[in-house]
Amino acid sequence: MTTATDVRADAERHLRALVGRDDAVLREDQWSAIEALAVDRRRALVVQRTGWGKSAVYFVATLLLRSQGAGPTVIVSPLLALMRNQIEAAERAGIRAVTINSTNIEQWQPINDAINAGEVDVLLVSPERLNNPGFRDEVLPRLAATSGLLVVDEAHCISDWGHDFRPDYRRIRTLLGDLPEGIPVLATTATANARVTADVAEQLGGGLDPAADERSGVLVLRGSLDRESLRLGVLRLRTAEQRLAWLADHLSEQPGSGIVYCLTVAATQEVAAYLRERGHEVAAYSGQTDPTERQALEADLVGGRVKALIATSALGMGFDASLGFVINLGAPQSPVAYYQQVGRAGRGTSEASVVLLPQLEDRDIWAYFAGLSFPPEQLVRQTIDVLARSDRPLSTATLESYVELGRNRLEAMLKVLDVDGAVRRVQGGWEATGREWVYDAERYDRVRAAREREQAAMLAYLDSDVCRMRYLREQLDDPDAVDCGRCDNCGGLSLTTTVSDEAVASASARLSRPGVAIEPRKMWPTALANLGLGLKGKIGSGPSEGRAIARLTDLGHGQALRELFAEGVPDGPVPPSLAAGLMTVMKDWSGEWAERPVAIVHVESATRPQLVADLAAGLSRVMQLPVVGTWAIADPSVAPGRGATNSAQRVAAVTRRYELRADVPSGPVLLVDDLVVTGWTLTVAAVALREAGASAVLPVALGTQA
Repeated sequence: MTTATDVRADAERHLRALVGRDDAVLREDQWSAIEALAVDRRRALVVQRTGWGKSAVYFVATLLLRSQGAGPTVIVSPLLALMRNQIEAAERAGIRAVTINSTNIEQWQPINDAINAGEVDVLLVSPERLNNPGFRDEVLPRLAATSGLLVVDEAHCISDWGHDFRPDYRRIRTLLGDLPEGIPVLATTATANARVTADVAEQLGGGLDPAADERSGVLVLRGSLDRESLRLGVLRLRTAEQRLAWLADHLSEQPGSGIVYCLTVAATQEVAAYLRERGHEVAAYSGQTDPTERQALEADLVGGRVKALIATSALGMGFDASLGFVINLGAPQSPVAYYQQVGRAGRGTSEASVVLLPQLEDRDIWAYFAGLSFPPEQLVRQTIDVLARSDRPLSTATLESYVELGRNRLEAMLKVLDVDGAVRRVQGGWEATGREWVYDAERYDRVRAAREREQAAMLAYLDSDVCRMRYLREQLDDPDAVDCGRCDNCGGLSLTTTVSDEAVASASARLSRPGVAIEPRKMWPTALANLGLGLKGKIGSGPSEGRAIARLTDLGHGQALRELFAEGVPDGPVPPSLAAGLMTVMKDWSGEWAERPVAIVHVESATRPQLVADLAAGLSRVMQLPVVGTWAIADPSVAPGRGATNSAQRVAAVTRRYELRADVPSGPVLLVDDLVVTGWTLTVAAVALREAGASAVLPVALGTQA
């Protein structure tokens, strides 16, 4: 008869193969998790710090279960980077691992055949696959029936209380309910406070018999969240120039390779370009980076071929590496998110530095990225009603013509409604199920309030005089949190504020360099016929590429633009610094023109009429061009900004609100506006100008929102 001692001996043999060390042994808490899965066949939630060895638990459990004749392990994993890391680790231990994700569609059938033939030990799938109609209806039921172990990595994404809730993860609740009795389940995360832990544990146990004994219920293993290698510090520098200069002067002093986190894609590009100018081997990385390039950059970082990746949070959850430092240029929105980002450093190293350089504009950028909360009930009901009245499935793009929600927010809402049973994703789009649905306003309000508390806690972290690590651990409800002795507040880290005049001057020159492109829209939104418009397909005669001084989220002129367009700021002329910046932009841009503009038309504004008129008049004066008319407000009942949440609604609103009142010449025309939000006002105006005889339309604005 096989005893627990025998199983543990086998487990440690597998562990040694996995990590490549003959002296490796399981810690007691790791063995507790493995025993729960491979011996007791129960469900477990493991909340342990990054680097604790959560992947070792599920790989060792997989090998034990497979030796007992169990089916393959299914791992739901959030990012391709993590999947690549896990497959490489699995292969070291002789585990046959494969992945199904959006980048290897051509391999899906051979993988399915290999699974059916028993040739696969581990299948990694992205959460998005769980809601793909073909995968959900054909592959998922078979996996649920034949899998030997289900693993949910980054399990805090299941909970809408979590800092990184992902609607696709909600589908896992359905998968749990479909599992045959006795199939073990493991959920893992490094970033879950008490509320998230309780929520995830409750969802894990949703399909279990409430009368089951304690040994059969969900095992929750929650360990210390201390990161003994990390030395945390906060460095306040007054200006963006000083912060960039500090990076340039002190990046080379940081141990090994690491990550410099920025809050926006634009910042990653700006900071990376500046640091390269200062002689540092760095590269920008974001969700907009090509997947192949992202993989190469990750390999360069791990291999030490770059000093740092200048990255958004896209390089975070699921990236498995041992790095010497993490620097944040700007604060994330919550201490929990910050704890996760700094967890990329200090894995397998005795010491790693973690520096936070807060920015005055952090709260502005948080506000800009806000608005992804669950929509108001009226919009949710409207969406369900539109689907219910349709005789065919509707795509998300088509739904935009009926519901005033942006694409991402609408998609996220539909995924939640799908899990709740009110709608269903099918081939061709979405359809209503006819099932009754209840709007849980109280829960949504509590989640929104929790987000606000998290932001307040992050701001408090910056000025706190208590131990940095203790503060973060307490935010994660770690009961064993104590002073670390390693951070700046404990006296274990000293950060210099010294920056060189040369680096500051170089940073100032870069940040004061104005000019960003206004990219032209190329295709009309889908289903505009639903809004009474006969526009579709390619935009034949629209605007050319335009220019603005900066994005609202930029480090340099972005600050002045955010102040100018802040709510409550009175209308007035263009500030001198922005006027000078625009003249520099126009001078640089004019060298690219095939033909010089012959006239100016400006967009009429109800909220900032003086600003836009002054902008047009200033360009007219300097460039010696006549202002020949306006893109005028024809229907004031259509409010400014109406429909800005999605393209179809915005095109309809702009078409109703404005009309062209101008004597348009036959040459190129400058089309002037103050702020580009969606680009559709300029696009529709440009089409009208081209129809009126302009040979080209060149948009000009003070700023763009993104």
